Amino acid sequence: MIFTETRPFPKFDWFLPIDGDGVYLGTSRPERLPEFNYLKDIALEAERLGYYSLLVPTRFANGSFEETSPLAETWTTVSALTSVTSKIRFLVAIRPGFISTGLFAQMASTLENIGKGRLDINVVPGGIQGDFERFGEESSHEFRYSRASEFIDACKKLWEFPSYVNFDGDFIKLKNAICSPGLKFDNLKFYLGGASNAALDLASNKSDVYLNWIEGVESIGSRINKMKSNVKGKVPSFGLRTHLIVRDTEEDAWKAASDLISQVSDKVKIDRSNTFASTAMVGQQIQSKRYIDYKINDRLWNGISIARVNCGTAIVGTPEQVSSELLKYWHVGVDEFILSGFPHLEECTRVANEVLPLLSSSISKELKLSG
Repeated sequence: MIFTETRPFPKFDWFLPIDGDGVYLGTSRPERLPEFNYLKDIALEAERLGYYSLLVPTRFANGSFEETSPLAETWTTVSALTSVTSKIRFLVAIRPGFISTGLFAQMASTLENIGKGRLDINVVPGGIQGDFERFGEESSHEFRYSRASEFIDACKKLWEFPSYVNFDGDFIKLKNAICSPGLKFDNLKFYLGGASNAALDLASNKSDVYLNWIEGVESIGSRINKMKSNVKGKVPSFGLRTHLIVRDTEEDAWKAASDLISQVSDKVKIDRSNTFASTAMVGQQIQSKRYIDYKINDRLWNGISIARVNCGTAIVGTPEQVSSELLKYWHVGVDEFILSGFPHLEECTRVANEVLPLLSSSISKELKLSG
């Protein structure tokens, strides 16, 4: 177990479903479209319940239903939600290269000002097979990670010096660029993830928070330790992204898991299978690995991966079982949990009321014992 007197209490975040939402995943169209009023309801409920932040992903096509289904654009959505919330932070995913770095720095500075310091950035250099090509880019995995490193350096320079900035990188070049007033609140953090060597190298040098999609506890603990050994400067904190399927009984939880993917269309199955078969993303390969009945172990289930890109694994069980499983990840070093459930509005409430109090109580007791 990891206990130190200075270890902070973990943060609990929720997820914004810009692909749409519903009781079933992978249908041709979502039961609930990703319209602003629905996404606003989720944001306000998460804020009311005390979640620390909302992860807003980036997509170039729908990743939970058929690809042509409606999709809410990330930055526009966050800009609107920032104006109707007051406390909750927004962890916004961005893919370097599709917006000029100088313009992005200005956009982030403005949004940070609107939200009075409630913005963090999830830099996503990689992407599922074919995603970058949709918008006209063909580049290697290594190219994207090298560019992302320069992107972070250039943004920091623009925000630190609200005057003329020059940057002469291999991928990013700025000449007398200006981003004024820069960052007024100075608490923006960079979140980076990934399981490839390129991802680990980038995160060890540039991340404030290192993210992982959920795997078995031992795998996550091993990757955290590997990251700590690779870090050349300040050790980042560690985040875990996972779905939760929580019901009053274990039998009902596993039935809910089965029901969730019971309506996946043939087209979605084929699209996801083709995407995963050719992806260079190590993390995606891990998420989509096949197991009997999709059961990785007694508590982890990756059936979601037949319908959804990126994180495809859930913790399944009663509130007590799910809380106990999350506690194991805290023991190996996880400092922040980015959670979701289907539908996101109702499950946001269920998790906050039934799971997080149990988990928080367990962690508080262990921290007191170690103090």
